[in-house]
Amino acid sequence: MALRSALYNVVFKACQKASRGLKRDFGEVENLQVSKKGPADFVSTADLQAEKVLRDELGRARPEFGFLMEESGVVETDDPLGRRWIIDPLDGTLNFLHGIPHFAISVAAEERGEIVFGAVYQPLTDEFFWAERGQGAYLNERRLRVSARQHMNEAVIATGIPVKGLGCDHETFMAQQQAVMNNVAGVRRFGAAALDLAWVAAGRVDGMWENQLNAWDIAAGILLVKEAGGYVTDLNNRQGMLESGDVIAANDRLHTPLWKILSAAKAPVGVG
Repeated sequence: MALRSALYNVVFKACQKASRGLKRDFGEVENLQVSKKGPADFVSTADLQAEKVLRDELGRARPEFGFLMEESGVVETDDPLGRRWIIDPLDGTLNFLHGIPHFAISVAAEERGEIVFGAVYQPLTDEFFWAERGQGAYLNERRLRVSARQHMNEAVIATGIPVKGLGCDHETFMAQQQAVMNNVAGVRRFGAAALDLAWVAAGRVDGMWENQLNAWDIAAGILLVKEAGGYVTDLNNRQGMLESGDVIAANDRLHTPLWKILSAAKAPVGVG
């Protein structure tokens, strides 16, 4: 069993507390589908409430840390180590909205520009994926390792589909998807990037890629994959994932082939 650090205890407690409201609210989603208020307003309230709990709990435990949050933005800090929390209180909002039981809380701790702790918590399954830099990655008490598959034609790869018309390069994604589908056993779209990365770390999927994500979607998951023995880069095969929002993650045998497939995939000339 991994030695639980002070950071682990702080984040675990905060995630547990925030999850109570999400589980309660998720149970009400079905009723809200026909309410006059509309489910979108409700989900935004669920998001904000979960974020407030996380901010209160983490801020109380580590008052010197700043914040980068999906809903509330940036809270600056004068901490000399540049420490801050990067939080997504509800990754998989669309799943939540439709009563699909696949969503998570994502919390990462950053120091001097490096992620030093990351956790992705799925409240409905009580799965707490966590990693500390240099200490490995875990699912609850169990040590995680990325999958051992060596051939792309045996691999299952996760992705996220951009919404056309919202500033995303949909045509390039379609070219990427076609190229990957031509080379792998299957492509899966689950709807929560934080969990996609956690599942790469756990070996449930062999790799994942997605474009134009936010830092809070991927910060914790990036550390999970690395500490589970995997590789994570951006589409330029560099470490600019948090800045670009583009991420490719896989085990050590499949990352380079996956990156090469994605790099070569281009939208048709004259499209877009």
